[in-house]
Amino acid sequence: MKGKVILTAAVTGGINLPCQSPYLPITPEQIINDAVSAYEAGAAIAHIHVRNPENGKPSSDLGLFREVAAGIKNRCDIIVEFTTGGAHGMSLAERIAVVPEFKPEMASLNAGSFNFAIFPMAQRITEFKYDWEKPHVEATDDFIFPNTFKSMMYYLDTMNANNTKPEMEIYDVGMINNVAYLMRQGYVKAPVHLQFVMGILGGIPATIHNLIYLVDTCKTLLGKEGESFTWSAFAAGKDQLTICTQALLMGGHARLGLEDSLFLSRGQLAKSSGEQVDKIANIAYELGIVPATPSEVRRYFGLKGMEQVNF
Repeated sequence: MKGKVILTAAVTGGINLPCQSPYLPITPEQIINDAVSAYEAGAAIAHIHVRNPENGKPSSDLGLFREVAAGIKNRCDIIVEFTTGGAHGMSLAERIAVVPEFKPEMASLNAGSFNFAIFPMAQRITEFKYDWEKPHVEATDDFIFPNTFKSMMYYLDTMNANNTKPEMEIYDVGMINNVAYLMRQGYVKAPVHLQFVMGILGGIPATIHNLIYLVDTCKTLLGKEGESFTWSAFAAGKDQLTICTQALLMGGHARLGLEDSLFLSRGQLAKSSGEQVDKIANIAYELGIVPATPSEVRRYFGLKGMEQVNF
């Protein structure tokens, strides 16, 4: 993958609210269109959540997941990566259900528990669109995002049984130690793919120094970059482009999308995840780096291919 970058698009997520942007994908059709826009801009992986199409609330409905995944598959060959993080209030069983049901090529796996706090958003928003939005956000002042070793091992057993590659979500540096333990115990094999999630209150701040620290810690605990681990990074909110650009400069990969930031530039809302992917792809080209295709990423990660998924 020398000279190539894997671009992931997280197209809707479970954090941002419909009241914050008219462009946030809510319905299955909108989520499909957004994922395809990201593919056309150079993304190789689409990270998928779903929402209630009536009010935009994060959902674990398997019917919605199937509609979205099948719709994306019918229009392009982007790798469909399902979330197992879900959203605030979802049970562990709800979050993992997508893996045995759809047998995806990839799925996210959150590498530890922490205070996942988005409650300050409620103070910045002056007008909410739906009744669920404000209490949903405010409740996170007392929310621990649960990812115990027992649940992580169960999730990894489920992914291994379905030949689904985990993408380990790293919200803070201690989670790298968790991954090292899981690798030693055989739950996940090298090279493990890590997604550094930066800028969430309760997790590691989104700074260039911290990104370097995360990668250096991986080299200490996991082994040689490329052989023992691969990595991608993103930042929630205003630091999205800074962290993604730094990831390119360091030889890593990058994640964009409306799940992580609603903006294209300061004060300008992004109309799609594709716009954000296009922006970082252009920066990559200026640096002599080319976005990898889904086929290249499948070979690189050793994925089973779209013909073996269940959607």
